[in-house]
Amino acid sequence: MLPWNQGCTNAWTVWEEIVPLGYQSSYQRVRAYFREKRTSPNPITARPPSPRVVAVWILRRPETLPEIDRLRLKAVLVHCPELDALTTHVRSFAQMLTERQVERLPRWLDAVRRDNLPSLHTLAAGIERDRDAVIAGLTLPWNSGVVEGHVNRIKMLKRQMFVGRLSA
Repeated sequence: MLPWNQGCTNAWTVWEEIVPLGYQSSYQRVRAYFREKRTSPNPITARPPSPRVVAVWILRRPETLPEIDRLRLKAVLVHCPELDALTTHVRSFAQMLTERQVERLPRWLDAVRRDNLPSLHTLAAGIERDRDAVIAGLTLPWNSGVVEGHVNRIKMLKRQMFVGRLSA
């Protein structure tokens, strides 16, 4: 694709190239963007993604992330080394949990302590405090997922009944 910086100022050409790549908006939106870019004294840059969107990108399995989001996340991580380190730790922890690799826990905790990420230090301290429970959760075949689901549902119903009384 020919970017604006390489002299491509034809909105139709760009629109024809980005539609097969997954762009779902109209040609008029591309044309309006080009018109604004031509008449603006300041260069137009893309709006940065919200923290919530970046968090979703980080928390999703990398292989399920669409290519465009993977590229956007990569661009964000290039500009923020702390977020890049956080992403590495979060994904490593998720893999350790899903694959139940308890032997990786001490190395993960050491790696987190070495980085200057206070929020992860708090998590690591909590895991260290409840180390026996974490190890049991990673090694034993039992879990309380079904029970927690029922407790969550009951709490939701209780909240709905309470809100119903307030509005009556």
